[in-house]
Amino acid sequence: MPDAVVLKNLTKTFGETVAVRGLDLVVPQGALYGVIGPNGAGKTTTIRMILSILFPDSGELQVLGHRSALEAKDRIGYLPEERGLYKKMRVAEFLLYLARLKGMDGAGLPRQVDAWLDRVGLLGAARKRCEELSKGMQQKAQFIAAVIHRPDLLILDEPFSGLDPVNQRLLRDLVLEEHRRGATILFSTHIMVQAEQLCDHVVMIHRGEKVLDQPLSTIGSSFDPRSILFEPLDPAADVSVLHHLPGVRGVAREGSAWDVALSETAEAGEVLKAIVTTITPARIEVRRPTLEDVFVGIVAGTGAGAGSAALRQALRDEDAQEVGR
Repeated sequence: MPDAVVLKNLTKTFGETVAVRGLDLVVPQGALYGVIGPNGAGKTTTIRMILSILFPDSGELQVLGHRSALEAKDRIGYLPEERGLYKKMRVAEFLLYLARLKGMDGAGLPRQVDAWLDRVGLLGAARKRCEELSKGMQQKAQFIAAVIHRPDLLILDEPFSGLDPVNQRLLRDLVLEEHRRGATILFSTHIMVQAEQLCDHVVMIHRGEKVLDQPLSTIGSSFDPRSILFEPLDPAADVSVLHHLPGVRGVAREGSAWDVALSETAEAGEVLKAIVTTITPARIEVRRPTLEDVFVGIVAGTGAGAGSAALRQALRDEDAQEVGR
């Protein structure tokens, strides 16, 4: 069984700007891969090359066993980051039209469209023109267009853009349903918590280059932050005593809690016991790295320097802009 997507040394430039540089990637059939990184990292350019919307300057690619996605277009579903609706068409007519373009037909097709619209809460909007829909409703309509033909490969570019938390959860459940059906799913996002909730493999891109390609299940052990998150039961407790415990490298405030950094040789369980004995905790846990921690650690180094802080702030500013859309 060939892999769903294979990229070999793919490079794409726009003038003097290198958008993607020497990218290698293999996505097995049936996998659920998240391509993550800040805005401008090269995620959308990569997706567009996979789909033959753009063509690489150099390198090779295969999609569903073909040298071009155009040779397998009816087996691919694509949700672009930009809205791609035909504004003057009515919603149900638009979905019927795209389904037929993907080779679907038959007397039962209108019922399938209505069933999908009902699932995402848009059945009442079936007769509305696409331009009358809100941004979130447009995104849900585009998702239906991407999956109604039951594609073998589903590519989603920033799929949760414009959705409130309730509809983000709905769309996430539908994506997981497509995955259980057997679809290979490749989705991009700059909001890293979404990838943590959804994917089983992470590819990180920064400035056009791949900096990580690893199963989500192994990232925690590979990038152990060597720290304990501790919140004292008494907010006025003197946590300075923790500095003197064996195995503690440093203590830093983090909101209402404290990040207790461990030395390289310390056993987390022993330090945890020592903390509990010293100060009664309201909460204490061995810290697991987030994808943001991993990304910042790779790109800006593991220290808490200005570069690391600036990168974290940039990622959070992007998240805030997304919420405000």
